[in-house]
Amino acid sequence: MARRLLHQGFVVHVHDIDLAKTEALKTLGAKVHGSAASLSEQARTVIVCVVDHKQVDQLLSPEGTPSWWSTLQSGDTVFLCPTLAPDYVEAVALRLQVLGVFTVDAPMSGGPVRAEAGTMSLMVACEDAVFVSQEKLLNTLSSHVFRIGTRVGDGARTKLVNNLLAGINLVGAAEVMALSEHLGLSLDTTLSVIEQSSGQSWIGSERMRRALVNDFEPRAHMTLLTKDTALAVDAAKTAGFQGVLGPLAAEAFAKACQAGLANADDAAMLQWVRQQQK
Repeated sequence: MARRLLHQGFVVHVHDIDLAKTEALKTLGAKVHGSAASLSEQARTVIVCVVDHKQVDQLLSPEGTPSWWSTLQSGDTVFLCPTLAPDYVEAVALRLQVLGVFTVDAPMSGGPVRAEAGTMSLMVACEDAVFVSQEKLLNTLSSHVFRIGTRVGDGARTKLVNNLLAGINLVGAAEVMALSEHLGLSLDTTLSVIEQSSGQSWIGSERMRRALVNDFEPRAHMTLLTKDTALAVDAAKTAGFQGVLGPLAAEAFAKACQAGLANADDAAMLQWVRQQQK
């Protein structure tokens, strides 16, 4: 996302615990900051891209240093782009509102390649006036900006629904590939049939194509969909909804992590399903 904005002529300030990433962005013209608080002194729009609520908490209240929001100014805007629980997003938005800071609930989908190309999806929930004021930035980041509504938290809800289906589809794709193997079928041919037939799903095709050639270089760690499916199931319970496949998919991801695949790409779900047949 930072590279995309730099290529499009935006002034970009960056901070990350991974100094190699910020140094690489510095060569492209980004202004590197040693802390999030230093960054938010300079940038009037702050985009938070971390893994989970624990990392957002570390930004809110880091030990021994000012929080990034202690240097925010009234009228600033904060984008929350991770996949987070809706009630957590709402709580952060309320804390920012006290400071006169606007929140854009904007979880993202599509991965780093689409982010740099500006073709990822953003599910945006915020006040109408805030949406209008940030429209240029949003359209630069994403050619698929979905205006979810004005209620902060609904972007998070939409993202959880999407990611739960992605998890269900991925577990299903891994299962049918393992089944095809047991039936003595060519996995490559079977996947080609599925890709042009009613069983097709983007995540199933993308992940299984890599899994079939044993390419498990992490692009999306198993822990991410483990977190997201668990959050989605929790949100369903809170809403009084008892799903059928969602809890099973969440359980599969949790067990895959417990089996030692937490740091593997989530394409390794095929490996875990294969292990269940032994």
